[in-house]
Amino acid sequence: MGRLFFLLIIIVPALEIWVLILSGNMIGVIPTILLIILTGVLGAALAKREGLNAIRTAQMQASQGMVPSSVLLDGICILVGAVVLLTPGFITDAIGFFLLLPLTRGVFKGFLQKMFQRMIRSGNIVFHSNKRW
Repeated sequence: MGRLFFLLIIIVPALEIWVLILSGNMIGVIPTILLIILTGVLGAALAKREGLNAIRTAQMQASQGMVPSSVLLDGICILVGAVVLLTPGFITDAIGFFLLLPLTRGVFKGFLQKMFQRMIRSGNIVFHSNKRW
């Protein structure tokens, strides 16, 4: 996992620079900068809306005695999507919007669930209950 993260830290910025240069050459520098600013503003608004929806849903489920596990995964996706949208570039913006939109977020939520299940099975994550019977 560490090697994959290291490769992403190197490869993603290099790809972003290449796409930004390509975009600057095709549509111009000013439109490219304005497009980056626009995606950032739209992404921030979408992240706020989706984050508030996730919080409301979690509160509603908790008040009904339910464990808001799916909503917690939504919250993780929204947080990561918002952070990625703060990074200038078109590739990271696409990933950020992918994580913020409810229809596409489900794909990543499924990946997260499988990853957490693998980590629990391998013993990398251990859950303890403080509940006393």
